[in-house]
Amino acid sequence: MKKTNIIALTFAVLVALPSAALGNKSESSSFSDINLVRLGPQEGVLYDTYVIGENSQSMTATRWITEFKMNKYETTYNLWYIVRNYAEEKGYVFQNPGQEGAYGRRGKAPTKDGAYQPVTMVSWYDVIVWCNALSEMMGRTPCYYHNNEILRDATDTASCDLAECKWENDGYRLPSETEWEYAARVTKAGYQSGGLVSGQITSLGLDNPSLPEGKVAWFDANTDTTHTVGTAGTVFKSDDMTPAPGSGNPNGAGLYDMSGNVLEYCWDWYDVYTEITPGERAAGPRFGAERICRGGSWSSYTGFIYAGDRYGFDPNEFYNYLGFRFCTSK
Repeated sequence: MKKTNIIALTFAVLVALPSAALGNKSESSSFSDINLVRLGPQEGVLYDTYVIGENSQSMTATRWITEFKMNKYETTYNLWYIVRNYAEEKGYVFQNPGQEGAYGRRGKAPTKDGAYQPVTMVSWYDVIVWCNALSEMMGRTPCYYHNNEILRDATDTASCDLAECKWENDGYRLPSETEWEYAARVTKAGYQSGGLVSGQITSLGLDNPSLPEGKVAWFDANTDTTHTVGTAGTVFKSDDMTPAPGSGNPNGAGLYDMSGNVLEYCWDWYDVYTEITPGERAAGPRFGAERICRGGSWSSYTGFIYAGDRYGFDPNEFYNYLGFRFCTSK
C-alpha cells in the first residue's frame, strides 16, 4: 500500500476512534477531532444579528450572520499532524511543523498524553494552507486562493497576504471575526455579554458573572500550560490522569475553549469596527498588518479572555499559546 493511502487510512481511523488508536485509556473513545456544530439563524430565517464588541470595545457595530458550522474543539495536534503529513506528500509547504500544546516537541508524532492538546507554534500562513489541505483530503473544495490558484505554500507569504476567501465553497476555513464572536456569545436565550468569559452563563443561557471563570476556561489564573481540548472545569481525579477531551464545560453554543487554553486565529485583518450594509458579510479590510486573534490563552501575555476581547498578530508570528479552530460555510 502506498504511504499516502496509509496516511489517509490512519486519518480516517484516528478521527473516528483516536483514543483507541493511540491506546490512551483515559480518553473518550467517542471523541472525534472533527465535530462540527451548526450555528446561525433558525431554518427559514435569513440572518441573525448582533452587536460585535458589545460590553467590551469602545467602538461597536451591527453584524449579520448566515448559517455556518464551527468545530467544537480547538484543532488538536493529532489532527494537525495527520493532515500535515498528507499535505506534504501532495506538495504542500509549511513554515512550521507545529507541536503538542505549550511544551510539546516540534513536528514529532502525537504522544499518548499530548495528541489532544491544541496544536501551537504555527503561523497564520501555515493555518490557511493547512485548511486547504484538510479540505482536499476530505473531498471538499478549498476556500483560499490567490489569482484563482489554490494556496498550497505557506512560505509564499505575499500570495497568502493577498489571499481571497471563497466563502461559498464547502471547504474548511478560519472563521471571520464576526463569526467567531457570534459563536463565543450566542446562547439559547440570545447573546451573553462580550464582557464575560465565553460560557459564563446560567442553564437558561443568561449572563452569570458569579460563575467562576475557571469553570469554563483555562487561563493564567488557573494554569501555566495548555490542556487537552474541551476540559476546562474538569475535576482531576489524580495528577497522572489525563481528562477525556470534551469532558469539561462548553459555552452556550456547545463549543469548548472559546475562552482560554490557546488564542485562536481569525481570517480578518485587524481594524476598527465599522457599520456595514444590512446583510453584508463582514470580513475585515482588504489589506492590513496584523490578523485578528480571539479568545485569550493560558499565557499571561494573552490574559484577556472575555468573549469580546480581541488581539492582532503579524501573520508570520507563532507562539506556544496560539492555535486555531476551523469552520465551514456548508
